[in-house]
Amino acid sequence: MKVLNEMEFSFESRSSNESFARSAVSSFVAQLDPTISELNEIRTAVSEAVTNCIVHAYKNEIGRISVTVKIVPENTVVIKVRDSGCGIENIQQAMEPLFTTAPGEERAGLGFAVMQSFTDRISVRSKPGKGTSVTMRKALSRRVSNG
Repeated sequence: MKVLNEMEFSFESRSSNESFARSAVSSFVAQLDPTISELNEIRTAVSEAVTNCIVHAYKNEIGRISVTVKIVPENTVVIKVRDSGCGIENIQQAMEPLFTTAPGEERAGLGFAVMQSFTDRISVRSKPGKGTSVTMRKALSRRVSNG
C-alpha cells in the first residue's frame, strides 16, 4: 500500500483527550476535502475507538493511546488506534452490538457497530494482556471543482 501522507501521535488515556484525537484526525484528513458528512463520520469513528481504549483497555488506570493516520491512493484514509491495555478475550463477541464489558457504566455496547457503520472496513487485532489495535479504512468521495 503506497502511503501519500502520514501522521502519528499519542496521548494519555484521559477522557479529556478524546476530543483532541478526533480534532487532530479530522484536521489531517481535511487535506482530502471531505464532505461534512464524511468528516463527521470519521470524527465519530475515531471518538468511539479512543473511548473504547479509555473505558475498556485501561479501565481505572492511565495508559497510552497511539493514533496513526495514512492517506493512501484512491482518496482513502486508513486510521489505526492502538493501546497497550488489557486486550480483548473474544473479538467476535466484543464486536456484537449491545455487548459491553462495562455494564454498570451505562454503556450501550455500540462502539464497534458505530465504527463499522461509518467506515468501509474495520480490522481488530488484540492479545489479552498486551493491547488492541483497531484499523479503520474509509474511501472519500472525489469532489469535482467548478474552477
